[in-house]
Amino acid sequence: MSKEKKAFQAEVKQILDLMVHSLYSQREIFLRELISNSSDALDKLRYEEAQNSDLPVSKEERAIWLATDADKKMLTIRDNGIGMDYDEVVKNLGTIAHSGTKDFVSKIQKAKSQPDLIGQFGVGFYSAFMVADRVEVITQKVGADTGVHWESGADGEYTIEPTSRAEGHGTTIVLHLKPQDKDDDGFQDYTTEWTLKSIVKRYSDFIEWPIKMEVTKEEPELDDEGQPIEGKTKSVTQVETLNSQKALWIRNPTEVKEDEYKEFYKHFSHDWQDPLQTVHYRAEGTQEFSSLMFIPSQVPFDYNQRGTEYGLSLYVKRVFITHHCEDLTPTWLRFVKGLVDSNDLPLNVSREILQKDRQIVSIRKAVVSKLLKQFSTWLGKDRGEYEKFFDLFGSTLKEGLGDYEYKEKLLDLVLFKSSHSEGYTTLKEYVERMPKDQKDMYYISGDSVAQVASSPYLEKLKTKGYEVLYMLDPVDEWVMQHVQKYGEKTILNVAKDGVDFDTEEEKKEKEKDLKSKTEELKDLLGAMQKALDAHVKEVKVSDRLVDSPVCLVSGAYDPSARMEQLMKSLGQEVPSNKRILEINPDHPVIQKLKTVSPEKQKDWTEILYNQALLSEGSPIEDPQRFSKQITHLMGEASL
Repeated sequence: MSKEKKAFQAEVKQILDLMVHSLYSQREIFLRELISNSSDALDKLRYEEAQNSDLPVSKEERAIWLATDADKKMLTIRDNGIGMDYDEVVKNLGTIAHSGTKDFVSKIQKAKSQPDLIGQFGVGFYSAFMVADRVEVITQKVGADTGVHWESGADGEYTIEPTSRAEGHGTTIVLHLKPQDKDDDGFQDYTTEWTLKSIVKRYSDFIEWPIKMEVTKEEPELDDEGQPIEGKTKSVTQVETLNSQKALWIRNPTEVKEDEYKEFYKHFSHDWQDPLQTVHYRAEGTQEFSSLMFIPSQVPFDYNQRGTEYGLSLYVKRVFITHHCEDLTPTWLRFVKGLVDSNDLPLNVSREILQKDRQIVSIRKAVVSKLLKQFSTWLGKDRGEYEKFFDLFGSTLKEGLGDYEYKEKLLDLVLFKSSHSEGYTTLKEYVERMPKDQKDMYYISGDSVAQVASSPYLEKLKTKGYEVLYMLDPVDEWVMQHVQKYGEKTILNVAKDGVDFDTEEEKKEKEKDLKSKTEELKDLLGAMQKALDAHVKEVKVSDRLVDSPVCLVSGAYDPSARMEQLMKSLGQEVPSNKRILEINPDHPVIQKLKTVSPEKQKDWTEILYNQALLSEGSPIEDPQRFSKQITHLMGEASL
């Protein structure tokens, strides 16, 4: 196969253009990204070896090598990892099969100094063009006889051709460095030992594989007796390992500095921001494993995209097995980044075995238990930081309330806005504030605090001083189907039929009054039911309203209006459920409605029904007709 010239995918051209014009102030991160790629390639090779003992691998020490040529302004990064074949080179370097790429391009055009986005969006390789005007990649897949030579000057095209890689399997990246202005504040000479050492120490010290470089040192010349000769030195070249290679997770947590955790997280997750929380856990006894987990301080760009992978990475005796092991954490902890290293699993464990392995189940339980304990401690000791975490990932954590095994523990960790708290409140705090005569807990769902706080459903509760939890996350409607009690207290949706706010004594006092008013308004109720027969199953007198004339409530066992809206927004078919229109018998509009003609009763009833829909945040079927009815009513009122 001869040399071919190909064009980059459109999104890659945009990314290269941004890299070439160097939107990032910290250009040195290119080395972190390329070293991380080499480390991944070595991890993959080790995994393949564990699966196939006959794999033809090099006997050379597994490592990552850096080499420089100051005269030619070249920097080389080489590894003897798994390597790539022709198709993989085209796929990985010429295109980006990534659903978030366009979003990435948009974000970095807007934010000109966010190096965290590079690794997050899986385009770390292209960061090389921040410092190089031409990049060569020579790579050979393990087991292959020939390699591939890829080259590009970031000009919209690249060349690719077969080649022979003398070292065998692995990848060599040659950067032809751009000229730099030494007076530039960001100037760094990437061909000097000191610069490379400092970058590796800062970003890649915890890479498990050795990062090696030939280092030249001046040593004194010795005389025949082995004593230094004054004023005489000689240059000695030796290979030096630049990183500590310390697997952070197997060290004693008391010996690890906070900065070490931060740098390891950035290397591991490709997130430039510091983590919000670190959980370092070592289990000993009948089962031995180490885990190092992090809570990000920002929501990953692809977090809510369908098909996004999650789960901790799995190592066995420091040997990488797989990324995104979903068996180690439930979906409601999918925001947790990190790894588990087990001493008990076999090195050749497969994904199929993982799903059935009792030890994996045991590790999962221990990991989840540790995380929940950490959240509980966090909530108690640093409420502000915990609330930051909950703003980011609270809706995901609440999904766990549908997990029977952990529901009770999570009930004390979830937070809600409420009518009695400016910030968040816990369910425990809500109960502690309850008046003695309040027997149940109450909640209302909606899109915002402003919307639910002014809802007619809260009018009576406000007069009694009862607190209402605000369920503002879309997931809350689903979650509350699984949470009907907290301790001995029942949790009720105030927008449902049959919700009782009164004590037994108050109910007895009002029972006769409601019966009397129902009898008094019997004809009006019938007329209103006739006008709304296609929409509601019942019109009835209620004492839940104080300032509003009407409200719509769902049957006790029917989905709420908000649940129906959410299901429709997800493209799901929702069976039509007629609801109940409750009226305030003492409201002036209802009293006036008794006295008008049947035609006006029909029009006013329709207006009241549509107003009830708008109050709860639901759309109305015929806005044009509603507008005309309101206009006509206003015209009559002005006469």
